[in-house]
Amino acid sequence: MAFQRLSTWLLGLAMMIGIAWASPAWAGLPQGNAVQDPAAILRDSLPMDQEDLRELQHRLEGTSDDLRAKRWSALGRGIKRTQSVLNTRRNTIIAALPSEDQAQAEQVLDAVSSDLDLLQERVDASDKAGFIETRRRALSRIGDLEAMLIDDRLPDIPAEFENLPRLAGRATVVMKTTQGDLTAVLDGYNAPLTAGAFVDLSLKGFYDGLPFNRAEDFYILQSGDPEGPEIGYIDPKTKQERHVPLEIRVPGEPETFYNQTFEDVGLYKATPVLPFSTLGTLGWAHSDQALDDGSSQFFLFLYEAELTPAGLNLVDGRNAAFGYVVDGFDVLEELGVDDEILSVKVVEGADRLQQHA
Repeated sequence: MAFQRLSTWLLGLAMMIGIAWASPAWAGLPQGNAVQDPAAILRDSLPMDQEDLRELQHRLEGTSDDLRAKRWSALGRGIKRTQSVLNTRRNTIIAALPSEDQAQAEQVLDAVSSDLDLLQERVDASDKAGFIETRRRALSRIGDLEAMLIDDRLPDIPAEFENLPRLAGRATVVMKTTQGDLTAVLDGYNAPLTAGAFVDLSLKGFYDGLPFNRAEDFYILQSGDPEGPEIGYIDPKTKQERHVPLEIRVPGEPETFYNQTFEDVGLYKATPVLPFSTLGTLGWAHSDQALDDGSSQFFLFLYEAELTPAGLNLVDGRNAAFGYVVDGFDVLEELGVDDEILSVKVVEGADRLQQHA
């Protein structure tokens, strides 16, 4: 199955001339300012709207530029401002949580406050490695609080897709390959049908033993094509290939877009809730001829800033992302067409898969 509408020669041309190709309609898209950390993307895509927690999260994530440049004075000022935000908005954050979670939230916010104090010590000692480790822990705690505020109702799904499996929340999978293991988090909040199809097929053992049938440097690594003449999953009940529609959510849009690209709906500068902006983004493949014929084949996006820059990669809005690799990046960079998937195990969240008759 071809990777939707993204011809190989375009990538080759981009590589030859040393820039990322863009059609005139995409030439104005922003570059270089997209979030590229999968953990941050997953936090941002949680369906919650508590602005004070978001501000704490983004302030901590925003220290990366100063840390990279070792601007310790600026880092110190940033941490003090973040601590001030926590102190002044703590009660508002706690009040936004369900009453049964508020005592736990108090403890978590105490721990975040201690992390911020330790971050200031790391700044004073110019300890970059220690700063990164402590910041990661603080952001994880903030993510735990954000998870308490999730609106876990699934987006409305059109009746025509009601027979497809769906993932109500998130799941974690471990993909064992001939090069080692990849761990990925699948997002059923924003791509319930796509993530649901992947979890369903993983539980069925569909991917076990399948090769990576397409590998293009700095671009994609694709699998999910079963042995034999079929190119997707054949539903044993209907004896037909099961199809999963193109499924994309956009911030601020009330409805999920099904079987419509960003060009189709005129959102040329939009960024999806789940963007292709980091190494190991999981995407659902479909043919050049249709948007709704994806069945089982998926790809791992091999993000390369020079060739497929965030915000200008010609993948956002044309394919559905449904999760992110969070561990095993060294393995991902070694995989090619001589490798195969040994197994895909759902290690967390299998109970969130909903099957409809």
